[in-house]
Amino acid sequence: MEPSNLPSLPERHLEGWPGWSILVVDDEQGMLNFLVKTLAPRCHFVMSAGSAEDGANWLRSHHVDLVILDISLPGKNGVTWLKELREQGYAGEVILITAFADLDTAIEALRAGASDFILKPFRVPQILNAVKQCYERARLRRENFVLRRAMAMPVTGGPSVVGSSPAMQALRASIARVASVNSTVLLQGESGTGKELVARELHAQSPRASGPFVPVNCAAVSPELIERELFGHARGAFTGANRAREGLFHYAQGGTLFLDEIAELPLPVQATLLRAIEDLKIRPVGSEQLVPLNLRIIAASNRRLADEVSAGRFRKDLFFRLQVVELTLLPLREHKQDIPELVAHFITQLAPALGVPPLAISPEELAFLAQYDWPGNVRELRNLLERSLILGSLNVSALYPGEAPRTPPVPAGGPMDLATLEKLHILSVLDSVQGDKTRAAELLGVSRRTLERRVAEWGQGLA
Repeated sequence: MEPSNLPSLPERHLEGWPGWSILVVDDEQGMLNFLVKTLAPRCHFVMSAGSAEDGANWLRSHHVDLVILDISLPGKNGVTWLKELREQGYAGEVILITAFADLDTAIEALRAGASDFILKPFRVPQILNAVKQCYERARLRRENFVLRRAMAMPVTGGPSVVGSSPAMQALRASIARVASVNSTVLLQGESGTGKELVARELHAQSPRASGPFVPVNCAAVSPELIERELFGHARGAFTGANRAREGLFHYAQGGTLFLDEIAELPLPVQATLLRAIEDLKIRPVGSEQLVPLNLRIIAASNRRLADEVSAGRFRKDLFFRLQVVELTLLPLREHKQDIPELVAHFITQLAPALGVPPLAISPEELAFLAQYDWPGNVRELRNLLERSLILGSLNVSALYPGEAPRTPPVPAGGPMDLATLEKLHILSVLDSVQGDKTRAAELLGVSRRTLERRVAEWGQGLA
């Protein structure tokens, strides 16, 4: 069982074929030679085997995207082995070929999980067309998955990094430099600073821009499910796994996988992720097959991973592996000069989506916004403007519930510092919702965890 000689890259690219690996299993040497000779100039790698047992041995240590399999084989026949492959978690394409077939055989093959069924003898265009159809089917399956996830997320338009402050200019310059390389990127910054927008911009400016961008919020998936969600699983890998399922790594092939809130990953999954990044291979849960990776990983966290490492909650080796390039996004309170541009950007973006006329924000109102500390960062500003567009005027009451002041409140002893203003605002919002931290976090545009951390710092205790 020998791999075929590889064609040159220019020849494969001119042919327009994918970088697929193919395993051909047939006990007839003439048919093996024909298929290898036909496919090798157009595919990444072609392997051959004379029996299902030899093919299974090869698959234990190699990944293939397509199996071309004769039904009549010595020992285990093709349909029986195909059923076993599907039960073991093989999710690739399979073309069954045979010289003797009837309708019942074809139906059995398709029920076993065959992608196509071809009768011998066949010509070169027939097998090439069948392989191309398998490739298109796999490509469309990935694209549909990515599009469904994208449709479930808020639609954004225009530039991802808005603002003319030195901080925003430096961030745009860093994105332009980092986007062209394939290194992992770690984005750090408080909740609401726009880490996913930066990740999308890195993807859009990269050579992988035509590939999928697959985001996953690690905090939104339970620790028991996150490994299956990322890496996929084989049939029978756990109770209720009636069929194999591909993970998010699979759907991000050729593009970018964005791991948001990566500090929430359980330590065992961190170890698996580290191995995947280092080896550029993954093993679906319960599967024996290693799947090679062709993607870029961008990770993000609203907590300092160095502190998480010191506390023993995050692996040091994974932190260093993710930290090849690190970008820190500043909170809005540290670049308030960008607020006018952000306000104009969000009004231009949101007004057509909401079907309402844009708001005219006066200089006095902009000055008021600049005095607020924005604990929820850019996300809180966006939420404020969305509510204001719906109401028809700047919704100051969202910042100071029950008061609707036009200027910041000033205590008897003089102007209020920003930290005190932030504290009063958060406590005021909590009071307006009777201490409901989940609702208060929504109004503030921050996560409940961030809100609880702030309240704990002030010694207010947790409900």
